[in-house]
Parts: sequence; C-alpha cells; structure tokens
Amino acid sequence: MNPYPREPSNRTTIAVATTEGYSSRPGGAQAELLAEVNKYESDRNLDLVLTEFRNYQQGILPAGPGARSLTEFFASVDEKLEPAAAPAPRTQRSDRDVLNLLTKRAKTLHIGPANFCWFTDPSRALCLKLAGTPTADRPLVGMCDSARCPQATHHPCHRLVRAEHAARTKTFLGDLGKTRKTEHARLQNDYDRAIRIVAEIDAATLHQPDEDSV
Repeated sequence: MNPYPREPSNRTTIAVATTEGYSSRPGGAQAELLAEVNKYESDRNLDLVLTEFRNYQQGILPAGPGARSLTEFFASVDEKLEPAAAPAPRTQRSDRDVLNLLTKRAKTLHIGPANFCWFTDPSRALCLKLAGTPTADRPLVGMCDSARCPQATHHPCHRLVRAEHAARTKTFLGDLGKTRKTEHARLQNDYDRAIRIVAEIDAATLHQPDEDSV
C-alpha cells in the first residue's frame, strides 16, 4: 500500500472548490447566487411593468379583478410624466424616467402561470386567506385564483394560455359521459371562467387578436 496520500485530481479539486462555497455565510457562493437571482427577478419585473405601462399608453388595458387598481396607478405615473398644465406638446419620456416611477410597484409583482399578482396588501390576497396565513410576506402563487383575487390581473400575454386551457376543457366536456354530473359541473365552471377571462382580455384591448376565439 502506498503510504503517501494521492494528490487530488483536478476534478476533485474543482468539485470541492465549487461545493464548499455554497453556505449561507456572508460572501459565500449561496449568497452570491441569491443576489444574482434577485437581481434577475428585479430586472425582469421592471421590464414587465414597463411593457404593461407602454401598453396602457396605447390603450391596451389590463383585465381581471386588479385591473382598476393597476390602471389607476399607471394613470398617476402618466400624469407625473406629462403634467396636464405643461405647454409643450406631449412627448415620450425615456424608459429610465418611467422606470424610476415604476420601481416600487415592480417590487410587488409575482408571476403566475397565466396572470400577474400585484402583492401590495397581504390582507387582500385571496391565496393567503384560503391558506389561513393572512400575514405572510409572499403570495402562494400555486393557489392563486386570479379570477377572484383583487390583486390579480390578466394581460394580452396571458390570452393564449387561457384560450388553450378553454379549448382543452371543452374537449374534456365533450368526452364525459352523461352520468358524470359532478365532474361535468366542475369542468363547465372551469370552461366558463376561462372563456370569461379571454373575453375580458379582448374587451380591454383596443387591438383585437387575429386568432379566432375559442
């Protein structure tokens, strides 16, 4: 037996160097990774809010229970950018000017599978009420019922997902036997909700989609 320990391979050295830094201590790789993820999410949210604000300026409005609140917010931002009393013609302000006003609202944005959640008031979040955790500091996106939550909105980017869901549900309804009344009622409610959301998105959009409705 060789009495001297073998030098670690390059692969072992890399593995140790990679894994030993993943700790929660300040400066560890875990903290750096979390900071990068948070930065990415922050930038993504700002981009999404800016996109929806520009949509608002073009007459493409949000839909859903939280639409009025978000529209009022966008209106207040627009007013700050372009005061009514300003004598100069209306001009498009730079994205940086707009982002400075949108940053606070962007921090409340959480992305649902087919909706946006604006988590501005935990006490109004339907998911937290259903879960019995009204004081939580984050929404339970997996439990979101965006058709009823007052902080949820639907946008044109969500239309395709909703329409496809409605189409699949309609197919399932057609395949159910007449004796499966409970399942039929549940799917019918699901289908009606999806169709209603699609209709609300279309109604809030001046530029109607080219594809046929479900």
